[in-house]
Amino acid sequence: MNKIGLYLHIPFCRSKCPYCDFYSFPCKDDGIKDAYCAALRHKMSSSSTALQRKSDTLYIGGGTPSVLGAKRLASLVNTAKSAFLTDDAEITVECNPYGLDEDFFKELAFSGVNRISMGLQSADDGERRILGRRADIKTVESDVKSIREAGIKNISLDVMLGIPKQTEKTLAETLSFCISSGVPHISAYILKLEENTPFYKNRGKLDLPNDDLTADLYLQMCEALTKGGLSQYEISNFARAGYESRHNLKYWHCEEYLGLGAAAHSYIHGKRFYYERDLEGFISGVPPVPDGDGGDFTEYAMLALRLAEGLCENNVLKRFGHKIPNEMREKACIFVNNGYMESDENGLRLTRKGFLLSNSILAEIL
Repeated sequence: MNKIGLYLHIPFCRSKCPYCDFYSFPCKDDGIKDAYCAALRHKMSSSSTALQRKSDTLYIGGGTPSVLGAKRLASLVNTAKSAFLTDDAEITVECNPYGLDEDFFKELAFSGVNRISMGLQSADDGERRILGRRADIKTVESDVKSIREAGIKNISLDVMLGIPKQTEKTLAETLSFCISSGVPHISAYILKLEENTPFYKNRGKLDLPNDDLTADLYLQMCEALTKGGLSQYEISNFARAGYESRHNLKYWHCEEYLGLGAAAHSYIHGKRFYYERDLEGFISGVPPVPDGDGGDFTEYAMLALRLAEGLCENNVLKRFGHKIPNEMREKACIFVNNGYMESDENGLRLTRKGFLLSNSILAEIL
């Protein structure tokens, strides 16, 4: 059977960023952190026995996993290696550049971590403060150096677009930092104002770029990163050759993955299920909630069209026993004629202009 992806959700952070709607919250209680990690280790062991499957990716996300400290993270990685992981597994840990111990990355590398996803968001310290980021750009620069010195070459930086006070000039400075740092992967997301966040509640007071400027910023980013040697392989992701996120590609290829932890989602054997946003419930062993079937053609096509390679004719035929429906190609014609999509014998794909309108386009053709 195909190898699955393994995701562990860490809901802890130092402080809640004003734009964040993920299940996360500040936690200084070491006892709670220990109990949560113990529950994750137990779930990994019991799930391994039940599934009898191997995983070739592990992604520890959050929240801010780095607030657990290197020893707790290493214990999670070691359990995952015993229960699930292949020898060549991609092992990613999300980190924020603030308050990390001197040997933090060395300890992670020793445990087997071989990929770090670092929250940059912006290289402009003014923008970083608005976003609730505590560290300055010098700290980010120092941490990238420390990651490399620990022997971890696979580094990803997160960048945000359409944030308060952002201009073409400040974005150019952020992208220049990313390219000059030599990191092989960039994830760049357009800010979305999520309900129940401080940004959403104060949206009328935020100095946000308008939609046209945000679109220009996106295209500016695509061009700059491409010129800098990072190819776009997904709407929001860019990588040097061979450094694409193997774990995230599982999601976009509609492959199977197991998510453990409060608020984590899974897709196994055609079924989706998730753990509720309930820390105490997960620690006490409350089972996940069924979430219906997954993996039909519509879902597969929607995910595939996030990728630069798009919806490939051969992949559709192999998975579903039929080609891309003619009706879908016919609906795509208007977008092809206006430069938002490409269509040929190999399949369908969105252009960069199309990526900006992907939700609307997918709603029309699917």
